[in-house]
Order: sequence, then structure tokens, then C-alpha cells
Amino acid sequence: MIYYRDGKTVLARQGVDRKNVELTKVPEHVRDAVIAAENRSFYEDGGVSLKGTARAVWSTVSGQQLQGGSTITQQLVRNYYSGLSQERSITRKFKEILISMKVDQSKSKDWVLEQYLNTIYFGRGANGVQSAARAYFGKDVEKLSVAEGAYLAAVIQQPSRFADPKGSDLAAAQQRWQSVITAMRQTRSLTAGEAAAQRFPVLKTPKKPFELKGQAQYMLEQVTSELNRRGYTDEDINGGGLRIVTTFDKKLMAAAEQAVEDVLPESTPKKVRTGLAAVAPSTGEVIAFYGGRPSQSAYYDSAFSAKVMAGSTFKPYTLAAALNNGFDLSTRVDGNSPLRVASAAEPIPNDSDRSYGRINLVSATQNSVNTAFVDLGQKVGLDKVAATAEAAGIPESQLQQHENAASFPLGVASVSAVQNASGFSTFANKGVHMEAHVVKSVTNGAGEKTVIQPVATKVIDEQAAADTTYAMQQVVKYGTGTAARLYDRPVAGKTGTTDDSASVWFNGFTPQLAVAVDMFRDDNATVKIPGYGTQFGGQLPAQIWRAFMTEAMAGEPVEEFPEPSEYGYSSDYSVPDQDRDAPDQEYTPPANPDGWPTPEPDPTFSEPPATDEPDTDRRDADQPELTDPPVTELPDQPSAESDGDTGTGRDTGRGSDSAGRSPAN
Repeated sequence: MIYYRDGKTVLARQGVDRKNVELTKVPEHVRDAVIAAENRSFYEDGGVSLKGTARAVWSTVSGQQLQGGSTITQQLVRNYYSGLSQERSITRKFKEILISMKVDQSKSKDWVLEQYLNTIYFGRGANGVQSAARAYFGKDVEKLSVAEGAYLAAVIQQPSRFADPKGSDLAAAQQRWQSVITAMRQTRSLTAGEAAAQRFPVLKTPKKPFELKGQAQYMLEQVTSELNRRGYTDEDINGGGLRIVTTFDKKLMAAAEQAVEDVLPESTPKKVRTGLAAVAPSTGEVIAFYGGRPSQSAYYDSAFSAKVMAGSTFKPYTLAAALNNGFDLSTRVDGNSPLRVASAAEPIPNDSDRSYGRINLVSATQNSVNTAFVDLGQKVGLDKVAATAEAAGIPESQLQQHENAASFPLGVASVSAVQNASGFSTFANKGVHMEAHVVKSVTNGAGEKTVIQPVATKVIDEQAAADTTYAMQQVVKYGTGTAARLYDRPVAGKTGTTDDSASVWFNGFTPQLAVAVDMFRDDNATVKIPGYGTQFGGQLPAQIWRAFMTEAMAGEPVEEFPEPSEYGYSSDYSVPDQDRDAPDQEYTPPANPDGWPTPEPDPTFSEPPATDEPDTDRRDADQPELTDPPVTELPDQPSAESDGDTGTGRDTGRGSDSAGRSPAN
């Protein structure tokens, strides 16, 4: 049984339906019916049927299908001892015989019958006579009538066919049931009069299988995958009687799906995917996610499995690495455009080739200045940037092919929504990363409970985390992420847009919850929506983020972020939000009644207004195309019109992501 985080609400049932009962609770007439139908000599034989075994061996040697003729003991051995039932050979048959004889010699007949009745499959997903009684007649096994017990005995022969018989199958089921009643009269467990008085029982309408719909299937996949990683086998999961409590909040799972459905316009192309992931910073628990429409995600979900270029949502990892290695918020870096780096084949531009001069790290983050972060990466060392991102939960395998490129700080590595939300949760948790996980506890069949203890990693010190958070607060207050503002509490975050808007992001957090939202296409083409134009991180992703967080934070106490270090930046190239006309400023349509911007579609344009965040990854038409250069060369340079968020587009040594798709360009 798999539960939501409250430990009470069932998320899924996995494996088989089985509830063991003692033999004394199984009515004698039910036991007699099974013995009469399956093995009349059960209490007299030595655990094997010599005639049946000889017939089975001969049919195997002669090339015919392996035949039955097994005793109850042999059937038990086949089901009870793993491995035997998987072999279809004479060797398996002899093993079965030897073990059956040993069981018969070492165990009582009642023990064998009890185990058999608790393990045999009766159809309708029911293993064991108690589950079968509930499935076929809606009652416990103690309350079964003679006719009902005889039907369960009849079902053992062909459980799939007799589970819900109709037409010719019903006629066959009735005939088989009658043969069991006759056998019971022949074995004297029923008198002739009792046998004649029996009537074919009324079967309960079968329950529909426990179907997983929508996001539940993605939840089950992630739970199973994590249990496997933690040492639980599929056999443990399917047959171990486990009670698994997940980290998922049912209400917020619904809120995540609703946020996406409410914000995305109906004109959104089917190839556009959306992922959302929410992680609790203090525990690493994945509280909620949205993995995409099931019809759209046949091979992978959009929150855990799909990995696309991070764009400028990667810049905070660079900032954090610098702040944890001797730099501070007042550190000035080169914000001029273009910037020449010795290891890069071409100069790196800002959006619209705009220069900011010597700029401090707050303004560099607020304005998402590409050249400033490339310069910062060179100063702090790309190895330290990679180490910080890895410690924050981004796997090394997704970083190593990019970390020698000058463009690495700009987000050319591919990440999933869960990984990026988990990474940002580090900043909200005072620099400590808690391993992202989806299982809270596992209780085994014996009642022993194991509480999952996530790995805690100190990534950066508390002040570096506070300063990184402060810089990202300015993104939401005055920069490219204003559409993500919450009316009642502070928010820190970062937009991201890759080359030609192949993937667009908004990552943000409050002290209680870190959430990442991304949008991308199956074919890596530009995320463009009719009537809304080309998308950038500060548009629909930020709106989805705000819609979800409004629900998630409802009723939660307002918590403030830690105070940043003191610094001065009045002389920086930074202008108050109301006076800025820079092309990387987020488009903000008229405010809604509650006073906060809610971007609305404008059917009159196919591209965002001039005030939209710039797409810093769009190359000029006359700029030469690069082919996969060695790692010492710089990949394609952006000139995006989004938010300066697109890194450099293609990276050196680019490979395909774990979903088998090439990263966005």
C-alpha cells in the first residue's frame, strides 16, 4: 500500500491482493471443496502424484506441453518457493518432486493446506482464499456458503476465464462448479441430499482494477525507482506487504496540475511540455510536481525525467560559488559587451550587445548580465562552480561535459525541474542541501518501520546563502521575474531562457518551499504559443509558479529571508524599476485588482512586446555557426531578447540528456 504524505490517503496499491488467514478460520466445507477439486488423496499421499508426475515428464520428453497432475503440495511448492515456477523443464519437475516430498515429511498436512489456501491465485487479482471471498462474494471466508466455497474451488483451475464468466465461459463455469459439488458428494463431504440442494451462487460484480490516472502513474514510477535505489527489490515491493508513505501532498499535487491548466492558454501546441517541481528545503521532500499530460509523456515525465538546458537559472550556482570563495556582493565584474575570453573562440555578447560597465554582483543578477557571469566564472574558477552545483544536487554526469567551457556559468548544462528546485532549496536552507526524495517511510510486513534519512550536504556557508538569496530577491522585485511576485511575502528567484527559447524557466523560493517551472518542446524548437508569441522565463513559467505558490503558501506563516551582508552599489549601472527601459526588463501588463501583474494574452502580436525580456541566445543572422568544437572553444553565443538568460546556446561536448533527447540549443 502506497500512501500520500499524511500516511492515511491511499495513492496506489501495488502487487497482489493477499490477506493470510489461519486454517481454522476457513470453513470445513471450503477446505473439502478444494481437496475434492484439486487433490482427493491429499491427506493420504506422500506429497506427490506418481501418475501425474509420470504423465508430465513424458509430455515434456515427447515435446508436448508440460502437463499438470500436481498435488496440492506440489502446487504449493511451485508457488511458495521462488525460482521453481520460472523453469519449464524436467529439471524443474524433479526439483518440485524432491521439495514436495521433503515438505510432506517435515510439515503437517494442515500446514501445507493453510499455506496453499493463502497463496493460490483465484482470479480477480486475489491471492489467497480470504481475498477471493471478498472479491467474488463481498464477505469474509468464514461466512462463505457451501455453494460459494465450491465456486472458489472451481475457479482455481481457470482463474482468468472464471473470474467474470459470461456466455460460453459462464456455461463452462457452471459445469465446473457442478463437478466440484459432485466430487464433494463422492468424497462424502456432502450427502446426496445436500449436494442436490446446492444452487449456483450469485457472483459480485468485479471491482475495476486499481487504476492510476494522471500524475499518480508518475508518482508510482518515482516511488518504485527510489525504493529500488534504496535496496528494495521488485519482489519486495510487489509481495512484501510493505506500507509506503510518500512525500507527496495530495492537495498540492492537484494545485500543481491546476496551476498549469489555468495559466497555459488553449492554443498551447501539443508538443510544448511543462514541468513543475516543489521541494521542501529543510527536508528535501518532493512535496508536489506536475509531470505533463499522460498522453503526452509516454516515455518520461516532464518533472523528473526530462532534462533541458538550465539557461540563466544556473547563474545563482555561479554566484553562490563566488560568495563562498572570498567574493562579496560588492565585487565588481566586467559587464561590458562583448567580452573576450582566452578559452573562447568568439567574444561573448550581452543581449542587444548592451554594456553595463563594471557592475556588482547584485546588479549582475538582477539584470542577468551574461558577460558579468562569464567574467565571474573565470575569476572564481569553473571547477568551483561545478563543485557547488554538484553539491546542490545536480549530478556530475550532467555537468562534466560542459564545465570547461567559458559559457558554463550561463546554463548550458541540462537539468530536470526536480533537480533545479532541489538545487535552489539549498539557498533557502542556509546553504545546506537535503537530498531530494519521494519516500518518507517504509513499514515491512512484520511491522518494522524505516524512516528515510536524506543525505545532508553543506554546500556554502550561511552568509553566502543569504547573499545569494538577496540578489535573487532583486530579480523578482525589479528584474525579469516580477510576474512571480507574491502579494504577502518575499520571494527570491531567477528566470531562464535558452537559445531561441528552446527551454524557458522560472525557479523561485520562499523560506518554506522551492519550486521550479520549465517549458520546452519535444523537438527542441522554440517555445512559441499562438497569440502569446515566443516565450521567456518571466512570462508563462513565472505565472505558473505564482499560481501554484499562491495556493501552496495560503495559510502558511510569512517568513523573512536572512539579512544580506552590507555592501554599496549606488554607482552601479542599475536603475529603479519604474525608470528602466532596458530590453531585458520583463513585460508587465496592467495590474489586476489585487495590485499585482497578471500577464494577459494579446492576440494582436506574434512576438513579445519590445519591453519583454530579451532573448540573449538568439544569434545574429550573419554570425557564423559553430560545429562541435573542442572544450577549449566557446559554443554559440546568445544575443537573446529574453532576460539575458540564455547562456550561450550550444555548448562544447554537447550530448543527449537522459530522456534520449538532445539538449535545447
